[in-house]
This record gives sequence, structure tokens and C-alpha cells, in this order.
Amino acid sequence: MRKTLTTTAVAGMVLAGTAACGTVENLSAGQKLDNAFDKLGEERSLAFELDLDTDAASLKALDAEQSEPGEEMPAEIAELLSEGTISVSMHSKKPIKESEEKDFTAMAMKLSGPDGALLEYRLVGDWIYARVDAATLGEMSGSPLPPASELPPEAGAFKKLLEGGWIKLSKKEMEKTGKNMSGAEGLGGEEPSAEPSLDAKTQKKLTDALKKAVAENVDLTTSGGSDGTEHIKATAPFRTLLTELFDALKPLQNDLPIGDELPTAKDFADAPNKKVSADFTLKNGELTEVSVDLAKLAETAKVKKFALVLRVSEGEKPEAPAGATELNIEELMTSMLSGAFGSPAADEMSGDASFEEGDLAGDVQMW
Repeated sequence: MRKTLTTTAVAGMVLAGTAACGTVENLSAGQKLDNAFDKLGEERSLAFELDLDTDAASLKALDAEQSEPGEEMPAEIAELLSEGTISVSMHSKKPIKESEEKDFTAMAMKLSGPDGALLEYRLVGDWIYARVDAATLGEMSGSPLPPASELPPEAGAFKKLLEGGWIKLSKKEMEKTGKNMSGAEGLGGEEPSAEPSLDAKTQKKLTDALKKAVAENVDLTTSGGSDGTEHIKATAPFRTLLTELFDALKPLQNDLPIGDELPTAKDFADAPNKKVSADFTLKNGELTEVSVDLAKLAETAKVKKFALVLRVSEGEKPEAPAGATELNIEELMTSMLSGAFGSPAADEMSGDASFEEGDLAGDVQMW
């Protein structure tokens, strides 16, 4: 099920980003989707909320189809996935479509469970803020963290984090520490190479290739209401669409920033070829929701409803939380490497070895 969910999400996002053309109705609907996504790109603030429209029983039934005995999804995880949401918001000095990393002045992400926030992250200016519900996450994962009361004073802000409070970290200090730990300039290594990116010419080739694949395999239908709300439904055979999409990418593979070989039709041979649909909701021409119906991909499991839902709104600029405790990265790493947290495991790992920052090169990637 996990592989199916991943590839389905990819298909849904491609449907969302590559409006098709073909029949007269497809042309009209495709233009409306293009316009809606253009409007999103012109915004400076955006918010997204992602969740699964399903229930825990359906998730466990789907998981049981492909899980080995004893590896079934725990009830706590099924409940989290069925009732949890992921919220993301961002604010840029420029329109989103023109923005690079340096243009984003604030970002926020929150993972919420049935009983509230489990994890929150914010980037505001030069500071990163975070808080977690460590007790709940530990119980769900089966690896509970030590109570904050058992940590020594050296734990500092890390103790606050386990207590559920906000901590803050300097973005510049994190970047500096990351470079040091990867053996970058200043430790005798080479400056890390820039992350690969697509130039404008390649981006156009990629978009055109995907649009062509979608146009040949996706049917679009429209329906509307009197209040300015319109629904555009995109339907396609799942395996066929995935195969055609990746086949369209093959001629561009050498120009794409991907490390592995692209999957082939053989890799999708076991994927169901039932028709899946994505429903796009537009309000006065602006995209407000995308719902990808995955229920038909179930093989033998009885599923009432199973959809991936993405809600879109203008969003507000994330703000820095009050009362956050500053976490010093160097002190934290020193404490962890020296076993200062007092755990037997930490003592065994540290032993009598002498750690140098460069020794971790290639083994640790923090950001």
C-alpha cells in the first residue's frame, strides 16, 4: 500500500499541475486549471492543508493487503493518518512563482493529530522555531523518549523541547554547523556544490512533455454551481497514466536533477489500472481544493472512502512564537557526542573515541 500511496500522490500532483487539452471540454477545463494555478503563483502568501479523507479501519484493511504477518500498521498510526492533517504556509517578498529560497521571509509547518499539534516548525527571518509533543510521538512510534525531568541541566533547551515548549535555533548557525560536519570549507574540504536546478528551457520541455502525456490519457469534465463554485474532474487509468508520464520524462532524463534511473513500465506492472479521479474545486476561478479519489485502487479490501485532499487558501504570514528558548547547536552536539545526557547508549557510542567534526563527513546530513 505504501508504494501505491506514493505513486498515487505523484499522479495526483501531476494532474494538478499539468492541465490537459484535447477535446473541446478538455480544452476549456484545461485553460481554467492553467489560469487557477497561474493565480496561485502570483500570490505572495499561501497556505495548504493536506489530509486523508478516510477512517482507521479502511487504512488497516488496505495495509493488510500487502503487509507481512506481524508487520501490520499499528492502530495508533492508522488513527493518526485518518484524523491527522499537515498544514503548510509560506510568505515571500516576491510572487511565489518568482521566488527563490532567499525570498521567503517566513514559513510554517504543523502536523496535527486527533488531540492537537504533534509537531510544529516555523522559519521567521533568521530564526527557526520548533516544538513537539514528544510523549505522544514516542508512544506512537514505540520508542518513548526519556522524561524531561530525567535530563541533566546540560540538556538546556533540549529539555524545554521535551516539555513541549518552543525552542529557537539560529539558521545561520545551523548552516555553519552543517558545513563543518560535512567537511566543508574551513575544515580542509571543498565547498559543497550547489543543488541542481532546472533552467527555463528544460522547464518548458518538461511541462510540454507532461502536458502531452496527460492530454492523451486524461478525460476532463466540468460542473458548476450558481455561487461561483466550479468542479473540474480529471479521470485516467492509474497504471497507464503513470507509465506514460515517466515515458515522457525519459528523453529529458539527462537534464533532470535526479540521481536514480526512472521507473519503467515493468516497475508499474503490478499497479492496478483502474480509473482514478482528481476533483479540482474552483471558486470564482481560484483553486480552493483538490481531492484525489484512491478508493478504487483497493484490491480486495473493503473501503468506504479513501481520498487525498489538499485545501488551498491565501494564508497569513507566520509569526515568531513568544517565549521560545534558544538552543545552541554547538553545545547540543558536544553534549550528545560526549554522552552528557547520561544514557548508557550514548556512553557506549562515545566510548574512548576522539570525535572530530570532519569524522562525520558523509555520515550525517542534518539539513
